[in-house]
Amino acid sequence: MECAFPERLLVSGAEATKMSSFKRRIQDMQFDGFLNKVAREPSTVRLDGAWMQGRAGFGGLVAALVYESMRKQLSQPAPVRCLQISFVGPVDDSELELTSEILREGKNVSQVLGRGLQNGQTKVIVQGSFGAGRESAIDLAPERLSLNGSVNDTTKLPYIEGAIPEFTRNFDYRYLTPFPFMGSDKPYLEGYVRFAESPKVMTEAHLLGLVDAWPPTPLPMMKSLCMASSLSWTIEFIQPQPSLRPDEYTQYRAEIIESSGGYAYAKALISNEAGELLAISQQTTVHFG
Repeated sequence: MECAFPERLLVSGAEATKMSSFKRRIQDMQFDGFLNKVAREPSTVRLDGAWMQGRAGFGGLVAALVYESMRKQLSQPAPVRCLQISFVGPVDDSELELTSEILREGKNVSQVLGRGLQNGQTKVIVQGSFGAGRESAIDLAPERLSLNGSVNDTTKLPYIEGAIPEFTRNFDYRYLTPFPFMGSDKPYLEGYVRFAESPKVMTEAHLLGLVDAWPPTPLPMMKSLCMASSLSWTIEFIQPQPSLRPDEYTQYRAEIIESSGGYAYAKALISNEAGELLAISQQTTVHFG
């Protein structure tokens, strides 16, 4: 049976090509799109404006890109156990070169060093420990993370241009505690977060994005806007990783251990919706307020 379509609904070959190209560009700008650009050899990527926080790139994405470069250097794949990340300087929207080298590749544990450089200057350094599991006399499961409320009890973080970093639009935040700059009297932060656009699968690289998507823990205690950033970051992954659906919220609880002189030290636990621990994160942050 023949069907006649109105001319306005017909798409020419050239228009279809443009639409396909536009769709690919949108996919390339998503978290997965950036990860897919990382090859085993030194790679070069350029952050899109949608992943910036002011003039600097989103640290979670930058760390994930360096980690991907490191992971692909291993001749024998092994689960990542720990990453130590130092943000040396802000990453802008110019080309970011990703390099990595194996410091030692042993039978059980391998140490890899990764860097992100712009114009020959180091902007981020990541040292990672990768290790295969083995039999042990000690098998102690972590306690399940239980927040003070479900997703239904939360408040969704709205995007306010000029007040909230651009990259936050890539995430779906649900707060159980006050938003940043609300003058909270609580030295901790609780809530749920997931990607606004679900990735195909969830990996440790995606967890880096989800964990660093949260603001520095002291910011909800601030009563007015101020600058803040991460200085160093250590994150340890529970292996084997509990299951985490691409569209699933992760639970997050961060607590300030100490803060003085414009520096704060915070520890965070991250789990899936069932409370199964995924990672332990510790950050040193600086704030100007």
